[in-house]
Amino acid sequence: MSSSAERVAPRTLRALMALAACSVCVATWAQPKAAAYPGIGRDATPKEVAAWDIDVRPDFKGLPPGSGSVTRGQDVWESKCASCHGVFGESNQVFSPIVGGTTADDIKTGHVARLKDPAFPGRTTLMKVSSLSTVWDYVYRAMPWNQPKSLTPDDVYAVTAYILNLGGIVPDDFTLSDKNIREVQARMPNRNGATTAHAMWPGTEFGRAAKPDVAAVACMHDCVPGEQKVAQLPPHARGSHGNLADQNRLVGAQHGIETAPPAAKAAAPQAAAASKVPTALLEKNSCTACHGMTQKLVGPAFSDIAKKYPGQADHLLQKIKAGGSGVWGAIPMPPQTIADDEAKAIARWLAESAAPSASAAPEGKP
Repeated sequence: MSSSAERVAPRTLRALMALAACSVCVATWAQPKAAAYPGIGRDATPKEVAAWDIDVRPDFKGLPPGSGSVTRGQDVWESKCASCHGVFGESNQVFSPIVGGTTADDIKTGHVARLKDPAFPGRTTLMKVSSLSTVWDYVYRAMPWNQPKSLTPDDVYAVTAYILNLGGIVPDDFTLSDKNIREVQARMPNRNGATTAHAMWPGTEFGRAAKPDVAAVACMHDCVPGEQKVAQLPPHARGSHGNLADQNRLVGAQHGIETAPPAAKAAAPQAAAASKVPTALLEKNSCTACHGMTQKLVGPAFSDIAKKYPGQADHLLQKIKAGGSGVWGAIPMPPQTIADDEAKAIARWLAESAAPSASAAPEGKP
């Protein structure tokens, strides 16, 4: 819960760097020796620590300067966010709604009444989140899904302001900034819905209970026999990201289970197509987050795309670069910021493989 600069101390980062160096068999004997790890690693530079130090705490420590209006936030939202989260934060059948379920009374009390109503159909982000820093920090780190960390601080202030406006927390002409965000925190509908009484927060900023609410006392009598369970993927999910048995190393503690559908494993003609699957490109561009090899995820399966557009590499390239909607369902695909040569390789692979192998994982995102 402390800042990243405090968490990633030079000694800790030296240990991480040492592990990375060992993994690629690179010795760093020429570097200055550290007492804890002689002959391995070095102190992190201020620039390297700063690159990790992007978290924003509930007390807003770490928040960068900037500002953004509701009006600008709507523009950014409609171009970057609405394809997944809906124009008004209502989302769609895949993503949970962000806005809804809060009232003016909730803003006054800081407690969302509908969280205690079992008849209410769902839980939105604004119903659950207690700290505005959580919203700002998550958007800054992880959004948009296909381009995380591409938004500037001003973009994030604007998008956050738009979300707050949709929830009735700030007016239409409001501009959110690092100067007034603490005032807005005082209007969050569920700001009083969390507690620090569990004593898990390490600092004294928000008060501190006498001790954590966990006793850690093991019960060593009248024990119930333990159950041994083995997880198994349901049939509709098998092969979504390739055959795990083919992707894990043959040595070591972790071995992948067989996840390819039986029909795909028996289909010998697809073996040749498997070698052509641009696995690295699909993973690099997060294509497998939305597309399974033979199963529909957020978007259609690669095999279905290939069957629909055989030999149409140019058309597929255009769809990858420009995005589209209405062909495969209600969820649109936003334009992909992908290098031209990588997009061409993915489009060519789809156009040439009428039935991509389910035993290989993809590498791009149509």
